[in-house]
Amino acid sequence: MYRSRSNDKLDDQVLKFLSSMQHDQSILDYDILGSEAHSIMLYEMGHLTSGELKKILTALEDAMQKPEQIQTEGHEDIHEAIEAFVIRKAGNDAGGKMHTARSRNDQVVLDIRMKIRDDINDVCATLASLIEGLVTRAKENKDVSMIMYTHLQQAQIGTFSHFLLSYAYSLMRDMERLYLVYQRVNQSPLGACAIGGSSIRIDRKKTAVLLGFDSIVRNSIDATSSRDSFLEYASTLAILTNTLGRIAEDFILWSTTEFGYIELSDRYSSTSSAMPQKKNPDPLELTRAKSAIVTGNLVSILGIVKALPSGYSRDLQEIKPPLLAASATTLDAIRVIDGAVRSLRIDKEMMRHAASTSYAIALDIAEQLVIQNKVPFRVSHRIVGALVERASKGKMPLSKLQLSDIATVLKAQNAGVKAAKLAKIIKEMTPEKSLQARKSTGSPNLQEQEEMISSLSQGISNYKIGIKRRTNKVQCAFDNLEKTVKGYMKS
Repeated sequence: MYRSRSNDKLDDQVLKFLSSMQHDQSILDYDILGSEAHSIMLYEMGHLTSGELKKILTALEDAMQKPEQIQTEGHEDIHEAIEAFVIRKAGNDAGGKMHTARSRNDQVVLDIRMKIRDDINDVCATLASLIEGLVTRAKENKDVSMIMYTHLQQAQIGTFSHFLLSYAYSLMRDMERLYLVYQRVNQSPLGACAIGGSSIRIDRKKTAVLLGFDSIVRNSIDATSSRDSFLEYASTLAILTNTLGRIAEDFILWSTTEFGYIELSDRYSSTSSAMPQKKNPDPLELTRAKSAIVTGNLVSILGIVKALPSGYSRDLQEIKPPLLAASATTLDAIRVIDGAVRSLRIDKEMMRHAASTSYAIALDIAEQLVIQNKVPFRVSHRIVGALVERASKGKMPLSKLQLSDIATVLKAQNAGVKAAKLAKIIKEMTPEKSLQARKSTGSPNLQEQEEMISSLSQGISNYKIGIKRRTNKVQCAFDNLEKTVKGYMKS
Protein backbone atom coordinates (compact mmCIF):
# COMPACT_ATOMS: atom_id res chain seq x y z
CA MET A 1 0.00 0.00 0.00
CA TYR A 2 2.82 2.41 0.85
CA ARG A 3 5.10 1.32 -2.05
CA SER A 4 4.71 4.48 -4.15
CA ARG A 5 8.29 4.43 -5.42
CA SER A 6 8.79 0.69 -5.82
CA ASN A 7 7.44 -1.11 -8.87
CA ASP A 8 7.76 -4.61 -7.47
CA LYS A 9 5.86 -6.10 -4.54
CA LEU A 10 7.59 -7.17 -1.36
CA ASP A 11 9.01 -10.66 -1.24
CA ASP A 12 6.69 -12.85 0.85
CA GLN A 13 9.47 -13.83 3.25
CA VAL A 14 10.51 -10.20 3.62
CA LEU A 15 6.90 -9.19 4.29
CA LYS A 16 6.64 -11.87 6.96
CA PHE A 17 9.92 -10.65 8.44
CA LEU A 18 8.75 -7.03 8.48
CA SER A 19 5.26 -7.70 9.79
CA SER A 20 4.32 -6.78 13.37
CA MET A 21 0.74 -7.95 12.88
CA GLN A 22 0.91 -10.71 15.50
CA HIS A 23 1.61 -8.10 18.19
CA ASP A 24 -0.64 -5.36 16.82
CA GLN A 25 -4.03 -6.59 18.01
CA SER A 26 -3.45 -4.99 21.41
CA ILE A 27 -3.17 -1.53 19.80
CA LEU A 28 -5.90 -1.88 17.17
CA ASP A 29 -8.51 0.10 19.12
CA TYR A 30 -5.99 2.81 19.94
CA ASP A 31 -5.06 3.14 16.27
CA ILE A 32 -8.71 3.62 15.34
CA LEU A 33 -9.22 6.21 18.08
CA GLY A 34 -6.10 8.07 16.98
CA SER A 35 -7.29 8.04 13.37
CA GLU A 36 -10.70 9.39 14.42
CA ALA A 37 -9.16 12.24 16.39
CA HIS A 38 -6.74 13.04 13.56
CA SER A 39 -9.55 13.04 10.97
CA ILE A 40 -11.74 15.34 13.09
CA MET A 41 -8.82 17.73 13.46
CA LEU A 42 -8.20 17.67 9.69
CA TYR A 43 -11.85 18.55 9.08
CA GLU A 44 -11.83 21.37 11.63
CA MET A 45 -8.66 22.74 10.03
CA GLY A 46 -10.38 22.73 6.60
CA HIS A 47 -8.57 19.77 5.01
CA LEU A 48 -11.61 17.50 4.79
CA THR A 49 -15.20 18.18 3.79
CA SER A 50 -18.00 17.09 6.12
CA GLY A 51 -18.92 14.36 3.65
CA GLU A 52 -15.36 13.02 3.54
CA LEU A 53 -15.12 13.08 7.32
CA LYS A 54 -18.42 11.23 7.63
CA LYS A 55 -17.23 8.47 5.29
CA ILE A 56 -13.92 8.11 7.14
CA LEU A 57 -15.54 8.03 10.58
CA THR A 58 -18.20 5.56 9.43
CA ALA A 59 -15.50 3.21 8.17
CA LEU A 60 -13.45 3.58 11.36
CA GLU A 61 -16.47 2.89 13.56
CA ASP A 62 -17.23 -0.16 11.45
CA ALA A 63 -13.66 -1.35 12.00
CA MET A 64 -14.01 -0.76 15.75
CA GLN A 65 -17.26 -2.72 15.98
CA LYS A 66 -16.23 -5.55 13.65
CA PRO A 67 -12.41 -5.76 13.63
CA GLU A 68 -12.58 -9.18 11.98
CA GLN A 69 -13.44 -7.35 8.73
CA ILE A 70 -9.96 -5.84 8.59
CA GLN A 71 -7.83 -7.78 6.15
CA THR A 72 -4.36 -8.24 7.60
CA GLU A 73 -2.87 -10.49 4.92
CA GLY A 74 -0.40 -8.68 2.71
CA HIS A 75 0.07 -5.77 5.12
CA GLU A 76 3.12 -4.95 7.22
CA ASP A 77 1.19 -3.79 10.28
CA ILE A 78 -2.22 -2.90 11.67
CA HIS A 79 -1.82 0.78 10.71
CA GLU A 80 -1.55 -0.09 7.04
CA ALA A 81 -4.37 -2.64 7.30
CA ILE A 82 -6.77 -0.18 8.92
CA GLU A 83 -6.02 2.54 6.36
CA ALA A 84 -6.57 0.04 3.54
CA PHE A 85 -9.88 -0.92 5.13
CA VAL A 86 -10.97 2.73 5.37
CA ILE A 87 -10.03 3.38 1.72
CA ARG A 88 -11.92 0.27 0.66
CA LYS A 89 -15.03 1.33 2.60
CA ALA A 90 -14.91 5.13 2.14
CA GLY A 91 -13.26 5.28 -1.26
CA ASN A 92 -9.86 6.70 -2.09
CA ASP A 93 -11.14 10.25 -2.54
CA ALA A 94 -12.13 10.36 1.13
CA GLY A 95 -10.21 7.52 2.80
CA GLY A 96 -7.01 8.46 0.98
CA LYS A 97 -6.99 11.77 2.84
CA MET A 98 -7.04 10.23 6.34
CA HIS A 99 -3.26 9.99 6.50
CA THR A 100 -2.74 13.65 5.57
CA ALA A 101 -0.09 15.31 7.81
CA ARG A 102 0.61 12.01 9.56
CA SER A 103 3.22 9.26 9.34
CA ARG A 104 3.39 5.77 10.71
CA ASN A 105 6.29 7.12 12.74
CA ASP A 106 4.10 9.35 14.91
CA GLN A 107 1.12 7.02 14.54
CA VAL A 108 2.76 3.93 16.05
CA VAL A 109 4.29 5.73 19.02
CA LEU A 110 0.91 7.40 19.63
CA ASP A 111 -0.78 4.00 19.83
CA ILE A 112 1.85 2.58 22.16
CA ARG A 113 1.67 5.62 24.43
CA MET A 114 -2.10 5.21 24.74
CA LYS A 115 -1.73 1.47 25.42
CA ILE A 116 1.04 1.94 28.02
CA ARG A 117 -0.91 4.79 29.61
CA ASP A 118 -3.78 2.38 30.25
CA ASP A 119 -1.37 -0.35 31.36
CA ILE A 120 0.17 1.97 33.94
CA ASN A 121 -3.25 2.71 35.41
CA ASP A 122 -4.08 -1.01 35.45
CA VAL A 123 -0.78 -1.92 37.11
CA CYS A 124 -1.20 0.88 39.66
CA ALA A 125 -4.75 -0.19 40.54
CA THR A 126 -3.70 -3.83 40.91
CA LEU A 127 -0.65 -2.83 42.93
CA ALA A 128 -2.85 -0.73 45.22
CA SER A 129 -4.90 -3.83 45.97
CA LEU A 130 -1.77 -5.81 46.86
CA ILE A 131 -0.48 -3.10 49.18
CA GLU A 132 -3.90 -2.90 50.85
CA GLY A 133 -3.79 -6.68 51.32
CA LEU A 134 -0.36 -6.47 52.97
CA VAL A 135 -1.51 -3.69 55.29
CA THR A 136 -4.71 -5.57 56.18
CA ARG A 137 -2.77 -8.70 57.13
CA ALA A 138 -0.29 -6.54 59.04
CA LYS A 139 -3.13 -5.12 61.15
CA GLU A 140 -4.11 -8.67 62.05
CA ASN A 141 -0.60 -9.68 63.11
CA LYS A 142 0.87 -6.73 65.01
CA ASP A 143 1.46 -8.88 68.11
CA VAL A 144 2.76 -12.00 66.35
CA SER A 145 6.45 -12.19 67.19
CA MET A 146 8.74 -13.90 64.71
CA ILE A 147 12.41 -14.15 63.90
CA MET A 148 13.92 -11.72 61.41
CA TYR A 149 16.82 -12.99 59.33
CA THR A 150 20.04 -11.68 57.87
CA HIS A 151 22.17 -14.00 55.69
CA LEU A 152 19.28 -16.46 56.28
CA GLN A 153 20.53 -16.71 59.86
CA GLN A 154 18.38 -15.81 62.86
CA ALA A 155 19.06 -12.14 63.58
CA GLN A 156 16.55 -10.22 65.73
CA ILE A 157 13.05 -10.59 67.07
CA GLY A 158 10.39 -8.83 65.01
CA THR A 159 6.76 -9.32 64.10
CA PHE A 160 5.01 -10.78 61.08
CA SER A 161 3.32 -7.40 60.72
CA HIS A 162 6.69 -5.66 60.51
CA PHE A 163 7.78 -8.01 57.73
CA LEU A 164 4.61 -7.40 55.71
CA LEU A 165 4.91 -3.65 56.16
CA SER A 166 8.49 -3.72 54.87
CA TYR A 167 7.23 -5.01 51.54
CA ALA A 168 4.31 -2.58 51.55
CA TYR A 169 6.81 0.29 51.75
CA SER A 170 8.93 -1.19 48.97
CA LEU A 171 5.87 -1.55 46.75
CA MET A 172 4.80 2.00 47.57
CA ARG A 173 8.07 3.19 46.03
CA ASP A 174 7.25 1.11 42.96
CA MET A 175 3.86 2.84 42.91
CA GLU A 176 5.56 6.23 43.09
CA ARG A 177 7.82 5.36 40.16
CA LEU A 178 4.85 4.19 38.09
CA TYR A 179 2.87 7.26 39.01
CA LEU A 180 5.65 9.56 37.88
CA VAL A 181 6.40 7.79 34.60
CA TYR A 182 2.73 8.21 33.63
CA GLN A 183 3.33 11.95 33.29
CA ARG A 184 6.08 11.34 30.74
CA VAL A 185 4.12 8.71 28.82
CA ASN A 186 0.93 10.79 28.66
CA GLN A 187 2.20 13.23 26.04
CA SER A 188 0.98 13.15 22.45
CA PRO A 189 3.46 12.71 19.55
CA LEU A 190 0.70 12.92 16.91
CA GLY A 191 1.37 15.57 14.29
CA ALA A 192 5.15 15.23 14.44
CA CYS A 193 4.76 13.25 11.21
CA ALA A 194 7.80 11.35 9.92
CA ILE A 195 10.43 13.45 11.71
CA GLY A 196 10.10 17.13 10.78
CA GLY A 197 6.42 18.04 11.11
CA SER A 198 4.18 19.11 8.23
CA SER A 199 3.72 22.11 5.94
CA ILE A 200 -0.03 21.46 6.17
CA ARG A 201 -1.63 23.50 8.93
CA ILE A 202 -2.69 21.19 11.76
CA ASP A 203 -3.60 21.49 15.45
CA ARG A 204 -1.57 19.04 17.53
CA LYS A 205 -3.08 20.27 20.79
CA LYS A 206 -6.58 19.52 19.50
CA THR A 207 -5.80 15.85 18.89
CA ALA A 208 -3.98 15.65 22.23
CA VAL A 209 -7.11 16.86 24.04
CA LEU A 210 -9.40 14.55 22.07
CA LEU A 211 -7.24 11.58 23.09
CA GLY A 212 -6.90 12.52 26.75
CA PHE A 213 -3.22 13.52 26.77
CA ASP A 214 -1.90 16.09 29.24
CA SER A 215 0.38 17.75 26.67
CA ILE A 216 2.31 17.15 23.45
CA VAL A 217 5.88 16.05 22.85
CA ARG A 218 7.12 19.40 21.53
CA ASN A 219 10.08 18.49 19.33
CA SER A 220 9.14 16.45 16.25
CA ILE A 221 12.38 14.44 16.22
CA ASP A 222 12.02 13.65 19.90
CA ALA A 223 8.36 12.73 19.41
CA THR A 224 9.00 10.08 16.76
CA SER A 225 12.34 8.61 17.78
CA SER A 226 12.63 8.78 21.60
CA ARG A 227 11.54 5.79 23.66
CA ASP A 228 13.00 6.77 27.03
CA SER A 229 9.61 6.92 28.75
CA PHE A 230 8.97 3.32 27.68
CA LEU A 231 12.39 2.34 28.97
CA GLU A 232 11.60 4.03 32.27
CA TYR A 233 8.32 2.14 32.45
CA ALA A 234 9.96 -1.21 31.66
CA SER A 235 12.66 -0.48 34.24
CA THR A 236 10.00 0.25 36.85
CA LEU A 237 8.27 -3.04 36.06
CA ALA A 238 11.58 -4.90 36.42
CA ILE A 239 12.14 -3.34 39.84
CA LEU A 240 8.54 -4.09 40.85
CA THR A 241 8.63 -7.75 39.79
CA ASN A 242 11.96 -8.11 41.57
CA THR A 243 10.17 -7.11 44.77
CA LEU A 244 7.41 -9.61 44.03
CA GLY A 245 10.03 -12.30 43.51
CA ARG A 246 11.52 -11.57 46.93
CA ILE A 247 8.08 -11.83 48.58
CA ALA A 248 7.54 -15.12 46.76
CA GLU A 249 10.89 -16.44 47.96
CA ASP A 250 10.12 -15.65 51.60
CA PHE A 251 6.70 -17.28 51.37
CA ILE A 252 8.21 -20.34 49.69
CA LEU A 253 10.74 -20.74 52.52
CA TRP A 254 8.28 -20.07 55.31
CA SER A 255 5.73 -22.51 53.95
CA THR A 256 8.22 -25.41 54.17
CA THR A 257 7.79 -28.00 56.91
CA GLU A 258 11.14 -26.91 58.34
CA PHE A 259 9.80 -23.38 58.98
CA GLY A 260 6.06 -23.95 59.13
CA TYR A 261 5.32 -20.26 59.64
CA ILE A 262 2.64 -20.04 56.95
CA GLU A 263 0.49 -22.31 54.82
CA LEU A 264 -0.54 -21.32 51.33
CA SER A 265 -4.16 -21.60 50.33
CA ASP A 266 -5.03 -24.56 48.12
CA ARG A 267 -6.01 -21.99 45.47
CA TYR A 268 -2.40 -20.76 45.35
CA SER A 269 -0.53 -24.07 45.44
CA SER A 270 -0.18 -27.20 43.32
CA THR A 271 0.11 -30.91 43.95
CA SER A 272 2.59 -33.56 42.91
CA SER A 273 1.79 -36.13 40.22
CA ALA A 274 3.58 -38.81 42.24
CA MET A 275 3.86 -37.75 45.91
CA PRO A 276 0.42 -37.49 47.55
CA GLN A 277 1.64 -35.46 50.54
CA LYS A 278 2.99 -32.58 48.49
CA LYS A 279 1.61 -29.04 48.45
CA ASN A 280 3.89 -27.14 46.11
CA PRO A 281 4.14 -23.33 45.91
CA ASP A 282 4.21 -23.42 42.09
CA PRO A 283 2.49 -20.03 41.52
CA LEU A 284 5.07 -18.37 43.78
CA GLU A 285 7.95 -20.17 42.10
CA LEU A 286 6.74 -18.95 38.72
CA THR A 287 6.38 -15.44 40.12
CA ARG A 288 10.01 -15.65 41.19
CA ALA A 289 10.95 -16.72 37.65
CA LYS A 290 8.76 -14.08 35.98
CA SER A 291 10.84 -11.32 37.58
CA ALA A 292 13.76 -12.56 35.48
CA ILE A 293 11.56 -12.57 32.37
CA VAL A 294 10.52 -8.95 32.90
CA THR A 295 14.14 -7.99 33.52
CA GLY A 296 14.98 -9.74 30.24
CA ASN A 297 12.27 -7.67 28.50
CA LEU A 298 13.95 -4.52 29.80
CA VAL A 299 17.38 -5.65 28.64
CA SER A 300 15.98 -6.44 25.19
CA ILE A 301 14.50 -2.95 24.85
CA LEU A 302 17.72 -1.35 26.06
CA GLY A 303 19.69 -3.36 23.52
CA ILE A 304 17.36 -2.37 20.67
CA VAL A 305 17.47 1.38 21.30
CA LYS A 306 21.17 1.50 22.15
CA ALA A 307 23.05 3.85 19.81
CA LEU A 308 20.25 4.23 17.27
CA PRO A 309 20.73 7.26 15.02
CA SER A 310 18.51 10.32 15.26
CA GLY A 311 15.06 9.84 13.73
CA TYR A 312 12.86 6.79 13.38
CA SER A 313 14.45 3.43 12.62
CA ARG A 314 12.53 0.21 12.03
CA ASP A 315 14.45 -1.34 14.93
CA LEU A 316 11.96 0.46 17.20
CA GLN A 317 9.21 -1.86 15.99
CA GLU A 318 10.87 -4.62 18.00
CA ILE A 319 10.41 -2.94 21.37
CA LYS A 320 6.65 -3.54 21.18
CA PRO A 321 6.64 -7.29 21.99
CA PRO A 322 8.90 -7.13 25.09
CA LEU A 323 7.23 -3.93 26.31
CA LEU A 324 3.69 -5.30 26.10
CA ALA A 325 4.82 -8.65 27.49
CA ALA A 326 6.38 -6.90 30.49
CA SER A 327 3.05 -5.22 31.24
CA ALA A 328 1.02 -8.43 30.97
CA THR A 329 3.49 -10.50 33.00
CA THR A 330 3.69 -7.91 35.77
CA LEU A 331 -0.10 -7.68 36.08
CA ASP A 332 -0.37 -11.47 36.39
CA ALA A 333 2.40 -11.62 38.99
CA ILE A 334 0.86 -8.88 41.16
CA ARG A 335 -2.50 -10.66 41.13
CA VAL A 336 -0.91 -13.96 42.18
CA ILE A 337 0.95 -12.39 45.10
CA ASP A 338 -2.13 -10.40 46.14
CA GLY A 339 -4.23 -13.55 46.27
CA ALA A 340 -1.54 -15.47 48.13
CA VAL A 341 -1.17 -12.71 50.74
CA ARG A 342 -4.90 -12.41 51.38
CA SER A 343 -5.52 -16.15 51.62
CA LEU A 344 -2.48 -17.57 53.42
CA ARG A 345 -2.84 -19.13 56.87
CA ILE A 346 -0.42 -17.92 59.54
CA ASP A 347 0.78 -20.29 62.27
CA LYS A 348 1.17 -17.73 65.04
CA GLU A 349 2.16 -20.28 67.67
CA MET A 350 4.92 -21.71 65.50
CA MET A 351 6.31 -18.19 64.98
CA ARG A 352 6.12 -17.39 68.69
CA HIS A 353 7.76 -20.68 69.67
CA ALA A 354 10.62 -20.15 67.22
CA ALA A 355 11.14 -16.61 68.51
CA SER A 356 11.06 -17.57 72.20
CA THR A 357 13.65 -20.35 71.78
CA SER A 358 15.90 -18.38 69.43
CA TYR A 359 19.23 -16.72 70.10
CA ALA A 360 17.82 -13.77 68.14
CA ILE A 361 17.05 -12.30 71.58
CA ALA A 362 20.81 -11.83 72.12
CA LEU A 363 21.06 -8.23 70.89
CA ASP A 364 18.21 -7.17 73.17
CA ILE A 365 20.04 -8.68 76.17
CA ALA A 366 23.26 -6.95 75.12
CA GLU A 367 21.49 -3.58 74.82
CA GLN A 368 19.82 -3.97 78.22
CA LEU A 369 23.23 -4.68 79.70
CA VAL A 370 24.45 -1.40 78.20
CA ILE A 371 21.41 0.49 79.52
CA GLN A 372 21.36 -0.98 83.02
CA ASN A 373 25.08 -1.44 83.70
CA LYS A 374 26.55 1.37 81.56
CA VAL A 375 29.13 -0.98 80.06
CA PRO A 376 30.50 -0.29 76.58
CA PHE A 377 28.51 -2.04 73.88
CA ARG A 378 31.58 -3.90 72.63
CA VAL A 379 32.06 -5.39 76.12
CA SER A 380 28.39 -6.34 76.30
CA HIS A 381 28.66 -7.83 72.82
CA ARG A 382 31.51 -10.13 73.93
CA ILE A 383 29.69 -11.21 77.09
CA VAL A 384 26.45 -12.15 75.36
CA GLY A 385 28.34 -13.80 72.51
CA ALA A 386 30.12 -16.01 75.04
CA LEU A 387 26.78 -16.83 76.70
CA VAL A 388 25.32 -17.87 73.35
CA GLU A 389 28.36 -20.05 72.67
CA ARG A 390 27.92 -21.78 76.03
CA ALA A 391 24.16 -22.23 75.58
CA SER A 392 24.51 -23.56 72.03
CA LYS A 393 26.89 -26.27 73.15
CA GLY A 394 24.23 -27.41 75.57
CA LYS A 395 21.56 -26.99 72.90
CA MET A 396 19.47 -24.82 75.18
CA PRO A 397 17.99 -21.30 75.00
CA LEU A 398 19.73 -18.53 76.92
CA SER A 399 16.94 -18.55 79.49
CA LYS A 400 17.97 -22.07 80.58
CA LEU A 401 21.53 -21.10 81.54
CA GLN A 402 22.34 -21.58 85.21
CA LEU A 403 23.62 -18.75 87.40
CA SER A 404 26.94 -20.57 87.60
CA ASP A 405 27.20 -20.60 83.80
CA ILE A 406 26.66 -16.86 83.68
CA ALA A 407 29.19 -16.27 86.46
CA THR A 408 31.79 -18.36 84.65
CA VAL A 409 31.34 -16.35 81.45
CA LEU A 410 31.55 -13.01 83.31
CA LYS A 411 34.71 -14.09 85.07
CA ALA A 412 36.33 -15.16 81.79
CA GLN A 413 35.41 -11.83 80.24
CA ASN A 414 36.71 -9.92 83.26
CA ALA A 415 33.54 -7.83 83.25
CA GLY A 416 32.39 -5.85 86.25
CA VAL A 417 28.84 -7.15 85.99
CA LYS A 418 27.02 -9.12 88.67
CA ALA A 419 25.87 -12.54 87.53
CA ALA A 420 22.51 -12.24 89.32
CA LYS A 421 21.70 -8.99 87.55
CA LEU A 422 22.56 -10.38 84.14
CA ALA A 423 20.56 -13.54 84.91
CA LYS A 424 17.54 -11.36 85.71
CA ILE A 425 17.90 -9.49 82.40
CA ILE A 426 18.08 -12.80 80.50
CA LYS A 427 15.09 -14.32 82.27
CA GLU A 428 12.90 -11.26 81.72
CA MET A 429 13.84 -10.81 78.06
CA THR A 430 10.93 -12.46 76.27
CA PRO A 431 10.06 -11.72 72.62
CA GLU A 432 7.22 -9.50 73.85
CA LYS A 433 9.52 -7.58 76.19
CA SER A 434 12.05 -7.26 73.39
CA LEU A 435 9.50 -5.62 71.10
CA GLN A 436 8.24 -3.30 73.84
CA ALA A 437 11.79 -2.12 74.54
CA ARG A 438 12.48 -1.00 70.95
CA LYS A 439 12.68 2.79 70.81
CA SER A 440 13.94 3.64 67.34
CA THR A 441 11.67 4.99 64.63
CA GLY A 442 10.62 2.29 62.20
CA SER A 443 11.20 -0.60 64.60
CA PRO A 444 8.63 -3.38 65.22
CA ASN A 445 7.44 -1.68 68.41
CA LEU A 446 3.62 -1.78 68.51
CA GLN A 447 3.21 1.98 68.36
CA GLU A 448 5.62 2.24 65.44
CA GLN A 449 3.72 -0.46 63.57
CA GLU A 450 0.43 1.35 64.10
CA GLU A 451 1.91 4.58 62.79
CA MET A 452 3.31 2.79 59.73
CA ILE A 453 -0.05 1.13 59.06
CA SER A 454 -1.79 4.50 59.32
CA SER A 455 0.75 6.18 57.03
CA LEU A 456 0.58 3.44 54.40
CA SER A 457 -3.22 3.35 54.51
CA GLN A 458 -3.41 7.09 53.90
CA GLY A 459 -0.79 6.92 51.17
CA ILE A 460 -2.52 4.16 49.23
CA SER A 461 -5.86 5.94 49.62
CA ASN A 462 -4.34 9.05 48.02
CA TYR A 463 -2.89 7.03 45.16
CA LYS A 464 -6.22 5.30 44.52
CA ILE A 465 -7.88 8.70 44.20
CA GLY A 466 -5.19 9.82 41.77
CA ILE A 467 -5.40 6.62 39.72
CA LYS A 468 -9.17 6.94 39.48
CA ARG A 469 -8.85 10.60 38.46
CA ARG A 470 -6.39 9.74 35.69
CA THR A 471 -8.46 6.81 34.46
CA ASN A 472 -11.61 8.92 34.44
CA LYS A 473 -9.87 11.71 32.56
CA VAL A 474 -8.86 9.36 29.75
CA GLN A 475 -12.29 7.73 29.69
CA CYS A 476 -14.01 11.12 29.61
CA ALA A 477 -11.81 12.11 26.65
CA PHE A 478 -12.77 8.91 24.83
CA ASP A 479 -16.46 9.41 25.67
CA ASN A 480 -16.26 12.95 24.32
CA LEU A 481 -14.47 11.70 21.21
CA GLU A 482 -17.22 9.11 20.69
CA LYS A 483 -19.92 11.79 20.98
CA THR A 484 -18.02 14.00 18.55
CA VAL A 485 -17.65 11.12 16.08
CA LYS A 486 -21.36 10.28 16.27
CA GLY A 487 -22.24 13.94 15.88
CA TYR A 488 -20.23 14.27 12.68
CA MET A 489 -21.56 10.97 11.37
CA LYS A 490 -25.17 12.21 11.78
CA SER A 491 -24.55 15.63 10.25
